[in-house]
This record gives sequence, structure tokens and C-alpha cells, in this order.
Amino acid sequence: MELLIMAYALKTACARNIIGVIPYFPYSKQSKMRKRGSIVCKLLASMLAKAGLTHIITMDLHQKEIQGFFSFPVDNLRASPFLLQYIQEEIPNYRNAVIVAKSPDAAKRAQSYAERLRLGLAVIHGEAQCTELDMDDGRHSPPMVKNATVHPGLELPLMMAKEKPPITVVGDVGGRIAIIVDDIIDDVESFVAAADILKERGAYKIYVMATHGILSAEAPRLIEESSIDEVVVTNTVPHELQKLQCPKIKTVDISLILSEAIRRIHNGESMAYLFRNITVDD
Repeated sequence: MELLIMAYALKTACARNIIGVIPYFPYSKQSKMRKRGSIVCKLLASMLAKAGLTHIITMDLHQKEIQGFFSFPVDNLRASPFLLQYIQEEIPNYRNAVIVAKSPDAAKRAQSYAERLRLGLAVIHGEAQCTELDMDDGRHSPPMVKNATVHPGLELPLMMAKEKPPITVVGDVGGRIAIIVDDIIDDVESFVAAADILKERGAYKIYVMATHGILSAEAPRLIEESSIDEVVVTNTVPHELQKLQCPKIKTVDISLILSEAIRRIHNGESMAYLFRNITVDD
């Protein structure tokens, strides 16, 4: 709301261009319609346009298609060059590492990292089997109604519930350094579960790398108690408090590329230089 109010104030003051620098674009995971849910990302894009913004600089959108929600230019910068540099300079013996996708959805991003580092690739498939207590938290509501009234003559086909198999690893991680890559780290339970299964499969060191470190709620404590050795995130989101709670969290500074993007836009220079060596799946 503060951003919208400031943008609208500039618009009413007849500013020629209003450029918003939003390193972490909020609600970016809500970019698809699930069942009858709302597409919050589209709503936010409309609000920003209505407030008067003419350009946005952001970093690593959850889905690149989000740029299509906007009626003005969006520069989606990438943090991968900084994270790749961290791997090469700060992880000892990184040549013995394997890039891991914690779900098939993240496989393309992991493949992009693996190809540029010339490392192997592993994918974690399935999910941890839930207990009876997990079934009572409302995710499976509303309960099935046995005697539901249906319009006579209307018989809808019965949809079978989708069930994921138990968590498994596709690829060899035995005796290797496992580097899990993703774009957002918020709830860390899935990363902790992935680290546990990788440890069981023989990985002797586990790193988690992501662009946006939200690290909400009990994330620092869970990371500290887990088998994860290090969590590397960029400073698109402030997380100084989380770093005090968990020394495993490390920060990569990406202010250089943001400042260069601002300078180039201000001077009317080409932005193509900032997207060199960026793959389609990155």
C-alpha cells in the first residue's frame, strides 16, 4: 500500500516516469487459478498500473509468465550468476557436487545450474507420507458429503484424488555434495525433508540455495536443527534477524545488478548486457 500511495502521489505530481524497484515481487506464487481461487498476482499488477507505475525492476519471478500480467515493461533480473559464483568460490571441492531439484517443478532451474557448472543432476520425486494428524488441519476440507442432492439427470464423473508416491531420489548422490536450488525459501519443511532423504542416500554435505529468503515463522530453528549444512540466499528480502537465530544462513549481495539496472534505465542505455549468458530455463 505504501508503494501504491507513493506512486499515485508521483502520478498526480505529473512525473514523466515512475519506476518501481521490487526485488521480491509479493504474491508471485499466486499466479495460477487453483480450483476457483483468485489470481492475486494479476490483481497486484493491475493495482500497480492503476497507481501510475510505468516500469518495474524485479528479480527471479516465480513464473516468467507473470510479466504478461503487466501493461508496461518489466525487467526480470536473475540472481543465478551471483549464486553460481558463490558455489565456485565458497564451496570447497564443488566439482564433487550434484545439483538437486527438490521437486520435478524445479528440475528446469536445477538443470540450468548443472549445465553451467558442468555437474550432475538429481531430482526428488514424491512427498513425505502424511500422518492422521495432518489430515485434520483443514487442507482436505470440506468433508465428503454422502447424501448430496444432485439435479436429476445430471451425473458428473467421479474424480479420483491425486496421490503422490513416497519421497524418492532420481539420480546418484552417494558420497557427493548435494546443492538444492530453488527460487523461494519460505516454509522450510520440504527442504528439511529433502535434506533428510539426501543424507540417507549418502550425501555428506547439503547446501540449499535460493534467490528469495523469506524464512518465516520457525524457519531459522528448523534449519539449525536439520541436516542442512548451509542455506545461501540473496538480500532481496531483509533477513538479519533470521541470521542471528541461525548461523547456517549466508547472504549473497545482489545490489550491484539492481543499481546497474537503475543506472541503465535512467540513462536510456540497453539492458541486454544484464541478461547475457542467461538461459531460457533460468
